[in-house]
Amino acid sequence: MAKDSKKYKRKKKLGSYQYVSVVFSAALALFVIGLFGTLILQANKLTSVIKQNIELQVYLNKDISSSQRTRIESELAASDYVLTTEGKAEITFISKEEAAKQFIQDTGEDFTEFLGDNPLRDALTIKVNEAFQSNDQLKSVQSQIENISGVFEVTYVDNLADSINENLTKLSLLLIGIAAILVLVVLLLINNSIKLALFSQRFLIRSMQLVGAKSSFIRTPFLKRSLFHGALAGLIASGLLYSLKQFANGQIEGLEELQQQELVFALYGLLIALGAIIAYFSTLRAMNKYLKMSLDELY
Repeated sequence: MAKDSKKYKRKKKLGSYQYVSVVFSAALALFVIGLFGTLILQANKLTSVIKQNIELQVYLNKDISSSQRTRIESELAASDYVLTTEGKAEITFISKEEAAKQFIQDTGEDFTEFLGDNPLRDALTIKVNEAFQSNDQLKSVQSQIENISGVFEVTYVDNLADSINENLTKLSLLLIGIAAILVLVVLLLINNSIKLALFSQRFLIRSMQLVGAKSSFIRTPFLKRSLFHGALAGLIASGLLYSLKQFANGQIEGLEELQQQELVFALYGLLIALGAIIAYFSTLRAMNKYLKMSLDELY
């Protein structure tokens, strides 16, 4: 009998309710948000990688000397339109011998056998700074480089940058739209879960009002617990995301290179904070509703 009495008291403790289902629902909802956030981070990194690989091929004159080539490289390296990584200009020299060897390897045909000579030219491959990647800017850069003494021709894939930028803009808008819908769904899901959980406490809330307890006194235990439960849900969601990330990295080669660890952990922190904030304000909203209800409405 004493055990049953203690069990009953534990159930009726102010601020307590069946929180397991609330935490579980919130964790799943936050996991979906986190999964989509991870996708956005990966897409942004992939976008950056794609843009960093837009290149110009600078073909040099056949009779160019080593000193002239060095001069051209130095002039290009000092230009704003050449991408620099850790202070080093992204310029690669490809000799005509290396180009011929690569061509033969790719096609399986040795053109030097029937031509008797190597018609290819020494070339410089330069990666273009993101600020100069529109089609009009690339044409301007092409003209500037072709005016350099010793340069024979400059080529690039026409309209590639504009096409990439256009598709990436469409993708970004789509991802933002889906993210907004997901956030709304998560808000509604967590809010309804907490509202249903507090429904079982409505008579206890009324009892506290009847004995003269202030609204702030009644709300405080619920709000404190909601912060903890929301943060716990975010922590669980972050743990699931981390496990999924580690599994995916082991299964997909090169995936880890697209991940920025500092941003990934910032996302985990955001999920924990988001869980706590949503749970807090959902609980506050539900509590205010039950505190204002009449006795007939409680039934």
